[in-house]
Order: sequence, then structure tokens, then C-alpha cells
Amino acid sequence: MLKVYPFFLEAAWVTILLSVLTAILGLICGTLGAAARLSRFGFVRFLGAAYVSLFRGTPALIQLFILYFGGPQIGIQLDAFEAGVIGLGINAGAYMTETIRGAIISISKGQREAARTLGLSQWQATYKVILPQAARLMVRPLGVNLNMLIKATALVAAISVVELTYTAQRYIGSTYKPFEMFLLAGLLYMIIIYATGKGVAWLDRKVQIS
Repeated sequence: MLKVYPFFLEAAWVTILLSVLTAILGLICGTLGAAARLSRFGFVRFLGAAYVSLFRGTPALIQLFILYFGGPQIGIQLDAFEAGVIGLGINAGAYMTETIRGAIISISKGQREAARTLGLSQWQATYKVILPQAARLMVRPLGVNLNMLIKATALVAAISVVELTYTAQRYIGSTYKPFEMFLLAGLLYMIIIYATGKGVAWLDRKVQIS
């Protein structure tokens, strides 16, 4: 058992890196998606709604398979890690879209009207008045999205990314100890998610104070 620990620690770093890159891509997609959903233009709102419906309405694993196995058929060549980041990132962005959008629309319209009355432009009113207030409301829900995302990284084992779940599966054959292998992987996931939760709680306190 002791011989496998270094491999699990290495896989944990892969899981953390995968989670960070996916979260960044998800946040970018979520921000753009929320902007589209709140656009004044009907076609842009339609595109935003279609993005959310498509990626929330189909299994993330199927999306990964289409991107990794089906991509080469249409000229998209990605290695397993790249496909995992892009696939999970776009999927996570669909959930973050609604989180960000919900926080923004929860701010009273009177706030924007008051800002415009003071002479601020539409962009200034959004950037200086609406978004700072919305940020206080979206940190915790985005933290929940992040926890779900970390657990969803286990799906990339299906396309052979050497993260925690894949590593557990790999060493079951040589150790004949499936319970211990998956328990160890589960404990490492729990540690990562616990640390992430603490980080989100710290950020939430900072945002509330500011």
C-alpha cells in the first residue's frame, strides 16, 4: 500500500490543476453566458439560453466523449487533459451562467436608475454599482459550483486522464484492494474540497466586508 501513495499524491495535483483550469474557463464562459442572457438583443439572449439548455440538459460524460472521441472526425485534435479541461469548463460555465445571472437580476432596478440619475453611463452603472453588489451574492453559489466541479473531474478518468479516480482504478489490478484504493482517492477528494470550501468562505467574508 505504501508504494502507491506517491502516485496518488501526484494524481491529486493533476486533479487540483484540472479543477483550477476548468474553474477559470467555467467562470469565463459563465460570465459571457450571463451577459448574453441579459442582453438587450433577442438573438443574443437566445444564444445564451441555448448554451445553458444544451450543456445543462446533456450528461457531462457524453460531452467529454463527443469532444475527445468525436473531435478528430471534425478536425479537433485534443489530448485527454485538454479535452477534460475544455469539456468540463464549458459544462461548468452553463451552471455558472445562471448563478451569475441570478445574482445580477436580484439587484433592484432602482439601483441602476439611481446610478443613471447621478450621471453614470450604462456601463459605469453596471461596473461600479450593480456588479459589486451582485458579487456579494454570487460567491457562495459559485463555491457550490466549484465543489461540484471538483467532484466532476472524476469523469475524465473515462478518457484516461491520470487523476485520482483513474489512479485508483489502475492500482486495483496490482493490489487487489479496491476498497482501500477508492477510499484513499475519496479521502484526497475530500481534503481538496474541504480546503476549497475554506478558501471560498474566506473570500466571502472579504467580499462582505468590502
